[in-house]
Amino acid sequence: MSDNNYLYSPWRLDYILSKKEKGCIFCLKPDVNEDEKQFIIYRSEHCFVIMNIYPYNNGHLMVVPYRHVSHLFDLNDAERNDLFRVVKLTEQILHKHYQPQGINIGMNLGKAAGAGIDAHIHVHLVPRWEGDSNFMSIIGGYRVIPEAFERAYHQLKEQFDSLEG
Repeated sequence: MSDNNYLYSPWRLDYILSKKEKGCIFCLKPDVNEDEKQFIIYRSEHCFVIMNIYPYNNGHLMVVPYRHVSHLFDLNDAERNDLFRVVKLTEQILHKHYQPQGINIGMNLGKAAGAGIDAHIHVHLVPRWEGDSNFMSIIGGYRVIPEAFERAYHQLKEQFDSLEG
């Protein structure tokens, strides 16, 4: 196998090496009640949408249930229905705002499946464009995220507010 068969993501090392907060960040962040500072864009009855501060691409969002559970089967019907309603809403907003050519939507349940935070389920939504894994990330080892988090936060929050309000 040649090196061309691997997709490198060295920017993820920042997350891996970062000092981790004690406790579950998905439980702590919504309790702070500083949504803008925590990059929480939207809250529903049973879950919230938060920006991934170590994104794979522009617009990388996560939908997270408030309740701390590790498996989909641990959610009750109302929580599960709300989770996927908000995933659908988030997909709509990402399409409207970023006009991606595709979106990866996924969950990694358990460490063996690749979950960075395996004790609290969450759904990733990552907008994708053809060729978005460009030479900067593959050759140079850098990821180009051209949009400031604060700008993305305000614009995406406005989209959520307009659909729900």
